[in-house]
Amino acid sequence: KTVRPLPVPAVPEFTALPVGRREDGDGYDLRLFGTQVLVVGATGSGKGSVIWSVVRSLAAGVTSGLVQLWGLDPKGGMELGMGAPMFARFARKDYAAMAELIEEAATVAKDRAGKLYGRTRQHTPTPDEPLIVVVIDELANLTAYLTDRQLKDRIKAALSILLSQGRAVGVHVLAAIQDPRKEVLPFRDLFPTRIGLRLAEAAQVDLVLGEGMRDRGALCDRIPQSLPGVGFVVIDGDPTPMRVRFSYLTDDEIRDMAHTYGRLRVIDGEVLDGAA
Repeated sequence: KTVRPLPVPAVPEFTALPVGRREDGDGYDLRLFGTQVLVVGATGSGKGSVIWSVVRSLAAGVTSGLVQLWGLDPKGGMELGMGAPMFARFARKDYAAMAELIEEAATVAKDRAGKLYGRTRQHTPTPDEPLIVVVIDELANLTAYLTDRQLKDRIKAALSILLSQGRAVGVHVLAAIQDPRKEVLPFRDLFPTRIGLRLAEAAQVDLVLGEGMRDRGALCDRIPQSLPGVGFVVIDGDPTPMRVRFSYLTDDEIRDMAHTYGRLRVIDGEVLDGAA
């Protein structure tokens, strides 16, 4: 049964974001603090459901300034474009702008780490130093398929810094990808939270979720095409995959959310006139 959009929390709880339902019908809350999130699934498996469920759970924080979403949609805005007002930064066509955006996020992570060194182990978001979530719709377009080698190398270097240093300082990545091969996804181990939706082959499950996860019940290759948004969540340190159905937002619901909560300021590196 499709999971309808969940209520937007008045104040996001970054350790427990409501994003879907478990197999037993109870709600499923995703922890964002201290982690980076990877979503892998075949075409039509519901990667958008995961992305928009997370975005919706953070929506009130976007409005208050406690959260900034930075969006990268290398497919020209096909997935993220309808919700573009939710993003403080948004890049959809210009790969140089995408490289600069990731580098800027990596710089924020390094600067915050320097400030917090010896003081605390976890950044506390404020409107002055908000929680930043870099949302990337098709990561492989930036790390594997991009033909400009210089840009690709810049992106991979910045992304490795961002993934390794950002999670403790409130700079997070939510990335979706279709092809789970290691040459396409060299950063898998830097994502402590991994979500496997429907996959084409049994061998892909352990590539995505980690060794032995299919034997432990993560049967991503057996999820039928009729169940988009269903997947298995694996968190580093927890040997048990959790079967979850993420909420589904229609295009109109995404646009309504963006109209209600959004405050887009920059697209492809250009500041919008009248932006807040």
